[in-house]
Amino acid sequence: MNSPLDNRLKHRILLASHSPRRRELLEMLNLKFDIADTIEVDETYPRLLPPDEVPSYLSRKKSEAYAGILKPEQLVVTADTIVILDNEILGKPASEDQAKTMLHKLSGRTHKVVTGVTLATLEKTVTFSVSTAVEFAPLPDDVIDYYVTTFRPLDKAGAYGIQEWIGAVGIRGIHGSYYNVMGLPVHRLYNELLKF
Repeated sequence: MNSPLDNRLKHRILLASHSPRRRELLEMLNLKFDIADTIEVDETYPRLLPPDEVPSYLSRKKSEAYAGILKPEQLVVTADTIVILDNEILGKPASEDQAKTMLHKLSGRTHKVVTGVTLATLEKTVTFSVSTAVEFAPLPDDVIDYYVTTFRPLDKAGAYGIQEWIGAVGIRGIHGSYYNVMGLPVHRLYNELLKF
């Protein structure tokens, strides 16, 4: 049996992400979708762009890369997630040392996770973003060292995955969407698709 959203959508969804987490989250909506071919996109953004606006900017930029190959029946979903602490963007760490430095910065503090999402067809484009506040308890050195060495979170903004061990032992609380912190705000996405 099709989900209620599957019955209403006129387009076939293409997820333009090879993140296993985003794929898993989209699967939670019980939608039929395909994974789009990878198109490399330059992820630079204007230097003076406010951090909160960067994920929306990048998700639109990723979406535009598919404009020339999109078919009339397709709807492409692109997303970008960043971690913001004290107005500083903590991207994906380039090394284990950088990952440890990021986690030391986040330790005992509340930061923001913002995901920008763009939905695009040949006729229409909608972009939105969702913000979640995440509070870390103080993280001792041995906890940070163990997490980074064991889980190697080099593919994650802010050097952590909330769904991993560090989320269970280190995150004191969140205000907002848990799934947004994983990389896709599925509640808002579901509702935006319904409106689309």
